[in-house]
Amino acid sequence: MWQDPVVKETRELRKQYASRFNNDADEIFEDILKRQEASQRKRITFPARKPKSEKNVA
Repeated sequence: MWQDPVVKETRELRKQYASRFNNDADEIFEDILKRQEASQRKRITFPARKPKSEKNVA
């Protein structure tokens, strides 16, 4: 079966990153928050969207 090399590489990198934290989602999240704080990039946030009313749902 054919495998996309980009997807394969991305999955391998994700696996390596998660293994640094023993696959603990809380520790991974803490690392992401630390990286975000250390980053010099400008963060953009959007206001939460209001849910559609039951009348407008198809």
